[in-house]
Amino acid sequence: MGMRLNKSSQLVLVGAAGLAVASLVTACSQVTQTLTVDFVFVASSKAAGSNNYGEINVFEIDSESGHMRQIPDSPFPSEGRDPVAEAVSSDYGSLFVVNQDDNTVVQFVIGTDGKLYPFYTLNPPGVYPLGIATDAADMFVLETYQPLPTCSTAAPCSGSLAVFPLTAATKSGPVQVGSAAVNPSLDTNYWPLTLSGTQASDVIVPTGVSVLGSGSYVYVTAYDSSVTPHVGYIFGFAVGSGGVLTALSGSPYAAGVQPSAIATNSTASTSYVYATDFANNDVLGYTVSSSTGALAPMTTGTGGGNTFPSGNQPTAIAVDPSFPFVYVTNSLDASMTGYSVSNGALTPVGTYATGLDPVAIGIDPSTNHFVYSVNFLGNNVSGFELNETDGTLLNTQYSPYSSNALPTAVAAIPHNGTGAGVH
Repeated sequence: MGMRLNKSSQLVLVGAAGLAVASLVTACSQVTQTLTVDFVFVASSKAAGSNNYGEINVFEIDSESGHMRQIPDSPFPSEGRDPVAEAVSSDYGSLFVVNQDDNTVVQFVIGTDGKLYPFYTLNPPGVYPLGIATDAADMFVLETYQPLPTCSTAAPCSGSLAVFPLTAATKSGPVQVGSAAVNPSLDTNYWPLTLSGTQASDVIVPTGVSVLGSGSYVYVTAYDSSVTPHVGYIFGFAVGSGGVLTALSGSPYAAGVQPSAIATNSTASTSYVYATDFANNDVLGYTVSSSTGALAPMTTGTGGGNTFPSGNQPTAIAVDPSFPFVYVTNSLDASMTGYSVSNGALTPVGTYATGLDPVAIGIDPSTNHFVYSVNFLGNNVSGFELNETDGTLLNTQYSPYSSNALPTAVAAIPHNGTGAGVH
């Protein structure tokens, strides 16, 4: 998934009423045939409504044409200001929305029909959350600044990562979010993203977070804003019991100039990490050590290095979990580039027009057959159908699809999948 490049730890119960409503919706399961293959949730950051909240547009994807149509009652309030990132629980029963200006993460229960019901709101420990990733055991929240008294937008400091353990859903309730894990080395509930030695005071700006499919390792893209040109890094952590993190050997790893987004890809034998470099207009590729999680730069890219060319100012990246393809949005070009994957190496298969300023990208989780980009300045979503043989893309019916103003993030669940609220 991707995110926009810009801008204490108590779990607050918003209300069980939403869950009760969602349960009623779930009980009324659909008995008729439907062509809906996925529900797609698109966050729009521009304030709307009486509370100046952002909006969540909910689309259903037609399994034959790929057409994306908003469901009844869409959009839904994001329950906070300036939503910038989204993730779904591994059981597809909950949507987590990061509201940056309110410093909140809101958990929504997802009804059978794709409708959203606010359930919990939590305040992560840092300041200005900007990214989120989930697996079955944990939720990882990336924050622009650490919660330090000396840190502010006027005097920025380095970012941090917080981890919230998750408890599986039951018949009576959705996934439960626990208190933030404690960093035992600092006795804090976050892990700072900082350098050491003479660079210890440099301001490290985080940009993206991704957890490996196994849940064993989590990776964060960031760059050193205190030097010109900037220097990019990937911070890597092993994930222990209760979400406790341990820095990987060699972390942070060199990652170009200004990495902007990150994705992971696991095959039967090998795992890979990819990061887009906003400044250098390329994609960086790494091989993951199966025993330690450490990253090693690929040697199959340009000039025998680990870089693969993209369009101008790449902002988001997604890996197809079923087919050997990777897709990258290029914000300046208003385009998406597709790649075939062989032993981790990327080979371009084509570049395709999107709306203005694409900043997030997704692949439908039901068939892994439809690809969509969220276009920040276009105020819309571009839909594509991928060719399963070569990874090329065709526009889906009536694409692009209008969203609310300034969309920033996307997440999706399969229709008739498994988990709380989805049957």
